[in-house]
Amino acid sequence: MTKLAVFGFDAAEAAQIRRIRSYMACGFAVRGFTMRRRNMNETFEPFWPNVALGEISNNSLARRIRSLAAALPVIARHRHALAEADVIVARNLDMLALAAMARALIPGRPALIYECLDIHGMMTRKGAGGRLFRWIERRMLRRVDCLVVSSPAFLSAYFHPCQGWRGRSVLLENKLWFEEGAVTRPDPGSQPPRPEGAPIRLGWVGTLRCPQSLALLAETARQLGPAVELRLHGVVHRHALPDFDAVVAAHDNISYLGPYDYPAGLSRVYADCDLVWSQDLWQWDANSTWLLPNRIYEASFFGCPSLAVAGTETGARVAQGLGWTLPRPDAASLVARLRALSAGDLRAARRALLERPESAFRLTDTEVRDTICAALRPVDSDEARRARA
Repeated sequence: MTKLAVFGFDAAEAAQIRRIRSYMACGFAVRGFTMRRRNMNETFEPFWPNVALGEISNNSLARRIRSLAAALPVIARHRHALAEADVIVARNLDMLALAAMARALIPGRPALIYECLDIHGMMTRKGAGGRLFRWIERRMLRRVDCLVVSSPAFLSAYFHPCQGWRGRSVLLENKLWFEEGAVTRPDPGSQPPRPEGAPIRLGWVGTLRCPQSLALLAETARQLGPAVELRLHGVVHRHALPDFDAVVAAHDNISYLGPYDYPAGLSRVYADCDLVWSQDLWQWDANSTWLLPNRIYEASFFGCPSLAVAGTETGARVAQGLGWTLPRPDAASLVARLRALSAGDLRAARRALLERPESAFRLTDTEVRDTICAALRPVDSDEARRARA
């Protein structure tokens, strides 16, 4: 049985939990080396063997560095457990730094995977701080056996041109993952007809942390009034949205429905929405322009079309039959699009999504297993090919 050591930024983060579940379902033996944020899911306890590396801050760089330094002695005390691993998986740069240093403590040197689901804003800054962190990442990348990204634009727009990465890469999109039978997908013809003149229910679902999206949606609600209902579902990052409650309270047509269970709560959430806002805006011309968010796969799986902005990676994917795109990321464009949509448009889009295969929106065990196995395969370099010839 292949053994994985997973270095995670937050043991209680929904995406981290999903990934570890998928590893275990694929037959991998998992041991976590995880930190913890205390702003959400505070009662969660890992269901996998786990080495707790302490708490880490969301938005204070100095505190994050201190937390990482404090984690090193903990890792050193558990280096024998780490030495049993065949593969180390590190999610984000903080964890890659810890994983690379941890691997230096043990014999055998297991394969190292760097999994990147976002490009942090610090990495694309033009000043001295940005240059320093890109240099650190380049140094870390020299020790990486396989780079796993959730969007092809992370490679084409960042890792190849900015970091000079030419090593092995795997695209593992941020699709849904759940165990077989855990969720029932709606039937394509199951939607009841919308009453004539009913308001459009526009959802914002998942991790709610984008100030620009909140402002755009609130202005849309103000302009459209009773013609639209904004339905907000998920976990609010209040350090990023300190005015969230005030914005919701100021609009009669905005409702916050709170967090939901994954995956059991997804069906209810997307049944509550006619379409969803899927575009991230808070790191424009960088991470927000490049990423493919989990919400486009979730919404599409449940027959809920998405709205995104043309010219982004999200917009390009949504334009492939997952919904509609806006020419600009502003309220005027969103208002115009919502006014142009009919009940028939929404009904046709829902049916078309539900007629697509599940694998378009849900990770298969094969995709997850192949990602780990890629790091264990020898690199087929030019030198090796010449030697064989």
